[in-house]
Amino acid sequence: MSTAILTGQPVPGSSLEGDLQGLGFDVRVASRAADVEALLAEAPAGERVALVDAGFVGHVHALRLGLTDPRFPASAVPGAVTAQPSARAALARAVRTAAQAPAGDTVLRSDVLADRAAAELAADDVPVHRPDLGALVATVPHDPQARNEARQAVAAVDDEAIRLRTAVKSRDGFFTTYCISPYSKYIARWCAQRGLTPNQVTTASLATALIAAGCAATGTRLGFVAAGILLILSFVLDCTDGQLARYSLQYSTMGAWLDATFDRAKEYAYYAGLALGAANASGGGDDVWALALGAMVLQTCRHVVDFSFNEANHDATANTSPTAALSGKLDSVGWTVWVRRMIVLPIGERWALIALLTAVTTPRITFWVLLIGCAFAACYTTAGRVLRSVTRKAHRTDRAAQALADLADNGTLADSFAALGRRLRPLPAPVVAFAGAALLVAVAALTSYGSTWVIVVAAVYVAASGLALARPLKGALDWLVPPFFRAAEYLTVLLLAAAADVNGALPAAFGLVAAVAYHHYDTVYRIRGDAGAPPHWLVRAIGGQEGRALAVVLAAALLPAQGFTVALTVFAVAVALVVLVESIRFWVTAHNEGAPAVHDEGEPA
Repeated sequence: MSTAILTGQPVPGSSLEGDLQGLGFDVRVASRAADVEALLAEAPAGERVALVDAGFVGHVHALRLGLTDPRFPASAVPGAVTAQPSARAALARAVRTAAQAPAGDTVLRSDVLADRAAAELAADDVPVHRPDLGALVATVPHDPQARNEARQAVAAVDDEAIRLRTAVKSRDGFFTTYCISPYSKYIARWCAQRGLTPNQVTTASLATALIAAGCAATGTRLGFVAAGILLILSFVLDCTDGQLARYSLQYSTMGAWLDATFDRAKEYAYYAGLALGAANASGGGDDVWALALGAMVLQTCRHVVDFSFNEANHDATANTSPTAALSGKLDSVGWTVWVRRMIVLPIGERWALIALLTAVTTPRITFWVLLIGCAFAACYTTAGRVLRSVTRKAHRTDRAAQALADLADNGTLADSFAALGRRLRPLPAPVVAFAGAALLVAVAALTSYGSTWVIVVAAVYVAASGLALARPLKGALDWLVPPFFRAAEYLTVLLLAAAADVNGALPAAFGLVAAVAYHHYDTVYRIRGDAGAPPHWLVRAIGGQEGRALAVVLAAALLPAQGFTVALTVFAVAVALVVLVESIRFWVTAHNEGAPAVHDEGEPA
């Protein structure tokens, strides 16, 4: 249990001790500076410890925000400071220094040892998080009149209403904001009151989506209607888990990973369910696996564009380009904000569209509408980001360049050409990557199954992949390199499976792309969590993006169509096993070793 040390003389009638116990603290009282140091030393080494002035007056939620958020090694509000195990030693030094102020080792003064300790922590280069309290009250009054005024201020503000309101993500899509969050936040509070965790709600959301996919796979109208309803219910739970995390400050490394990973798993499993439902429908069925795989490829590439652009500008200065200025002006007009958020089909709008179309139309219509809508959204967002990039003058840091190189996912074959390229002066990286990707996709689309031309072009693509990363990716448009590689690899698998034209080829291709996409998403989440990219051995073990593309091309050229299907299946299983085992090992280890908790609001897509 975390320890809270009340410093100074207790105030008669104060509920502070009970409030701290309600937040999960074991409360100790110290009236002398030496007592504080002794209690700090006695507190369990692996637990959080807090100093709270006994005269504190404020909202319980202000204490919750200041003392229980797991994302920060140290945080403070007026009259209280806390430190996680990683900052405990620094807090002990800060208390020792702060206690040397007048009053020495006598009774602690009411001018707040906690505040002085927080100031000493900051002076010791320990980042101290100070939450934005807004209308919440947190103060240490110095006389009875000030105390009475502070208590009146506390009574005038409903901190539970603020807590509930701030549980909702500050930036979200129209559908989520107006159709889901108005009631999902109350579900989040209900879950918190019953001790449920965000991870449990996340798992329930996944289970609901998988059941929805199973209903869609039946191919009946009743099954499609049930699937649409369950998909919306899954999304309600998906919103609830994040709101529960914000409401109860239950952030964790594991939770952030599960939430992000399960979002992708739910959507792509539902695509597979729709494809199976189309095949099982009465009247002979309909083969829409190519559309299902195309939808997954398009959505994954959209996310890669988002990730690459954001990582490229993660630590850049503010964008002062004309395009950014125009965007700012549009944001000042209320209705344009919602229109711009809706037309990019964020997850709320996208899932609502899929659910509605599933219930009232066919899987083929659902996929075509989804493909057209997502293609327009991809063009809109990518064009805007390209314009921002070419019109701004910003220096890209080494961290950003390394993140882009990690997202590129090049393997051993490409690395050998990168070494050669460093002795040359290649064309700009996006030009090389686009040329190689476009050539590979075009030849895969225009030649017949088994053509050896694809092998020749795949070899060129391997060389282009290496040359694109011959220099650090610090150019204005170098963030386009990872999306070009993703599109080339995924579309090549799709086109060759479609050209094989045998039962099972496209479902096997769907499985392979899903496994590889998981690896690419996992790379993003590790980078976002400041954990670094997956280890080099893992990238080499699954071939790197260029090695996988070459392997698939060789299988298509050398094997009969049925054998190619078997090869895709084996490849999919092998990649999935390797990346899942390593990913689960990494995230479980990070969670158990106390990695800093994260909670990424991210893009609402």
